[in-house]
Amino acid sequence: MNRTALYEVHKKLGARMIEFAGWEMPLQYRGIREEHLGVRSSVGVFDISHMGEIEVEGEGALSLCQWVTTNDVSRLGDFQAQYTLMCNPNGGVIDDVIIYRISETRFFICVNAINTAKDFEWIKQNAAGKFRVEVKNRSLEFSQLAVQGPSAEEVLIKVLNRDLSLLKRFSFALVSWKGVELMVARTGYTGEDGFEVFLPWERALELWDAVFEEGRPYQIQPCGLGSRDTLRLEMGYPLYGHELDEETNPVEAGLLRFVKLDKGDFVGRTALMDVVSAGPGKRLMGFEMVERGIPRQGYGILKDGDVVGVVTSGTFSPSLQKAIGLGYLRSNSYSENEEIYIDIRGTLRRAKIVSVPFYRKKA
Repeated sequence: MNRTALYEVHKKLGARMIEFAGWEMPLQYRGIREEHLGVRSSVGVFDISHMGEIEVEGEGALSLCQWVTTNDVSRLGDFQAQYTLMCNPNGGVIDDVIIYRISETRFFICVNAINTAKDFEWIKQNAAGKFRVEVKNRSLEFSQLAVQGPSAEEVLIKVLNRDLSLLKRFSFALVSWKGVELMVARTGYTGEDGFEVFLPWERALELWDAVFEEGRPYQIQPCGLGSRDTLRLEMGYPLYGHELDEETNPVEAGLLRFVKLDKGDFVGRTALMDVVSAGPGKRLMGFEMVERGIPRQGYGILKDGDVVGVVTSGTFSPSLQKAIGLGYLRSNSYSENEEIYIDIRGTLRRAKIVSVPFYRKKA
């Protein structure tokens, strides 16, 4: 099993470690609720070094990225990033990724840990003999820290001695820090302001310590995968292997806004045009529990006694103090506040359909 450069730090901090996508990762430290609320109110730090990094470089880099992803990469300027998907020819989601444009001939793709090897092979396969590029899997060269929360900017400004206030959402900068180059992106998976910092593997501990030193006045705390999941779920963000897989397309997942059918041809375009024309066979919906119970992946969703769908993710929301979930329903005719039932270990519990995101920041 793989371990990040910060494994020993996690152990010293008393983290509960779990296996995730072939990595031994911290699930929680003090507790999921405390870590979650700390990010919503101030700042928290996640070790996300298990995520994969794939570099595409060469004169055909832009064209290849356009071909293998659904969003329009040509809209990116240098030092801009974009959420996008990679689909198979049937329109099923191979992965959801963030692509970073360093220059017209050099792109950096951050992929889900569970899909790193698959994505690398898929991109190489599509490049072979068609595009003048070099595709590299650089995942074991980089560590990645996510500094997230309303105080994240203040903390990182102090650490890096760099004004980050002009760095817009989904943009990034290359920053020199103690003789090493960091890629600092204003991106995240929590719904809060924040940054994801890519740096050489062996410098992770040094940056981690610096972030905690400067973050102490802000009650900064380490955060594990548990709170990362509850934070993303409150926002309705999909997680690969739950809301997304190769049997599910972006239209069904409610991600059509990240599919640019008019940009020219790309892998899966024809199939996705057919889905848009005919309408999806299922649709991802949000719901909250009316009766007591925590929905979990795989639980059935019922309406009028019939199974009409399946839960993909569920949790008790620390911010909202209620149980929430996402799931696929086989009909498109459901409306907000409509009553459904969740089969929780053989007992039907009442729930209602709600819009996502579940959590909205107060003005």
